[in-house]
Amino acid sequence: MFSTIRQAVRRSYRRAVDLSHPARSPLGSAVVNCVVYLGGVRQDGCAEAVEALRRVRRAGSGFVWIGLHEPDEKEFAGLAELFGLHPLAIEDAVHAHQRPKVERYGDTLFAVFKTVRYVEHAELTATSEVVDTGELMAFVGADFVITIRHGGHGSLGPLREVLEASPEQLAKGPAAVLHAIADHVVDDYMAVTDAVQTDLDAVESAVFSDHAGRGDAGRIYQLKRELLELKRAAAPLDRPLQQLATQPMPVIGPEIRPYFRDVADHLNRVTEQIGSYDALLDSILQAHLAQVTVAQNEDMRKITAWAAIVAVPTMVCGVYGMNFEHMPELRWTYGYPTVLGVIAVACFVIHRGFRRNGWL
Repeated sequence: MFSTIRQAVRRSYRRAVDLSHPARSPLGSAVVNCVVYLGGVRQDGCAEAVEALRRVRRAGSGFVWIGLHEPDEKEFAGLAELFGLHPLAIEDAVHAHQRPKVERYGDTLFAVFKTVRYVEHAELTATSEVVDTGELMAFVGADFVITIRHGGHGSLGPLREVLEASPEQLAKGPAAVLHAIADHVVDDYMAVTDAVQTDLDAVESAVFSDHAGRGDAGRIYQLKRELLELKRAAAPLDRPLQQLATQPMPVIGPEIRPYFRDVADHLNRVTEQIGSYDALLDSILQAHLAQVTVAQNEDMRKITAWAAIVAVPTMVCGVYGMNFEHMPELRWTYGYPTVLGVIAVACFVIHRGFRRNGWL
């Protein structure tokens, strides 16, 4: 019941979908949005990147924020030339599959983040997908921000709306956008980590229940794999955030660095939580294997006990089945019922002994 309530709460707090889908965008197949911000306020009437950049530089303040979704080299070439982006960063942004990092190319920063999403499921199985990952890149210059999203989630539409509702924060420039993106990504890590705890609690309860099954090992292993996927997204981000918080960087002013320290603190909490989950899963797996071993030992004891009981009639029948002419009591009238009685009494005594010792 509690698992159902948690899933309902998570659905109720799920972020709104960004309606600026590339298929409906007038800016092209990859460009999702192109907006000019002056003094932290969104400006209307700039649909083209060239016009937006010209307007910002003519005003001498503000910046342009361009959002893209999975652009190819041809679609990205024009923007790369317009903003003077480094070829190595362009290659990373187009082909994706990068580790979280922050690199400096002249006066431009290139940041890579791994986005995560919790995959809802009714019950955790040995093949359930729990964590879905994507990538988010950001080029940050003195008067521009270019974000590139890879994957079916991690939309920045809701984040853009939140920033636009705080003009004083957006007025701090592209560095404020980079901080908001990092904070947004780490908040998703925290939400997914909290959601994974539901599956962890379910696995723990199943393993230590009276009806634990031997198939629980597959569920534990699958959850460890999904937790590893989350760890690969979160753990490498620690160093880039520390760089943004402590080292002199272009675009990142002293007034914005404390914000990155706050995000780094949240990330440390996430990585510690993931580490504790992983350790707990190791303990659960060891406990499950111990339970399986105990169950196998009990089965072997039962088999051994029944084999010992069956050995009595087998031995007696084997002796009288040797077809010798001169055998004790072979022609005795009460020989047959006596032998059966001896066999029954012997089997009963052995069975009672095994029951008393807990083998049966």
